[in-house]
Amino acid sequence: MKSKPVIGITLGDVAGIGPEVVCKALACGKLPFDFDYEVVLNSAAPRVHPGRPSLSAARFSMASLQAGIDGIRNGRFCALVTGPVNKTGLARAGFRHPGQTEWLAAKTGTKRFAMMLVCDRLRVSLVSTHLSLARAVRAVRAGRILEVARLTREFLLRIGIRRPKIAVAGLNPHAGENGIIGREDMRIILPAVRRMRRRRWRVSGPISPDTVFHQAAHGAYDAVVCMYHDQGLIPLKLLAFDSGVNVTLGLPFPRTSPDHGTAYDIAGKNVANPGSMIEAVKLACVLAKKIKS
Repeated sequence: MKSKPVIGITLGDVAGIGPEVVCKALACGKLPFDFDYEVVLNSAAPRVHPGRPSLSAARFSMASLQAGIDGIRNGRFCALVTGPVNKTGLARAGFRHPGQTEWLAAKTGTKRFAMMLVCDRLRVSLVSTHLSLARAVRAVRAGRILEVARLTREFLLRIGIRRPKIAVAGLNPHAGENGIIGREDMRIILPAVRRMRRRRWRVSGPISPDTVFHQAAHGAYDAVVCMYHDQGLIPLKLLAFDSGVNVTLGLPFPRTSPDHGTAYDIAGKNVANPGSMIEAVKLACVLAKKIKS
């Protein structure tokens, strides 16, 4: 009997809600039956007090992440779903990357990658992620916008959208009002959009950030390229706080994660909603099938 492909799932920070939402997801009965699912354990989980960050929990999450990428490399896993981690704890444990996304990109030699958040009504991809707002504004560059749009378009094609429609959000209120409220939209974003159109991509923008998400959520666009982290995550989490999924674009394998954090305040109370983890596993299965086919 032919074995099923395996999705690897890390627990994240075991002092948070990661173990709870993983267990609930695996027991929910809603995951595809044509895959197997394996919790990635590089070693026995440390004894921790739920809700209390610790170095041992951070080190375990780092070791599990390494075991996950090892499983991808040796062919054991066809996709990786990562549980939520605490970035401060990881940094104290010696983790030298802003997050799991950047670590996975470095480990696979991936130079061009981006974060996308997905729910049933909206998809947003981010030009910059975990930067201060001042640094995020400086990170808005035409080349990076074009790169994120390309990764977004490739993802949409992969999931079966044959002629994807992409919106590019403006940076300033009202997309700058023709330079009256900031010139970045005219000077940087619009030239990037024009380059995309010359490639015959179906792209619109820059569109005022206060309207583009409403339009996309009602079907006008398949995804929105956002200029910075909160511009994209606020509308998505408003629509789908308990079911949004983080997917890394550009990696040589599917990687997804829930769109929430460790939630130390409810860890160990058996009240965590597993919806986002369930959707993360389901999307990893969809992407793994697309790659296989």
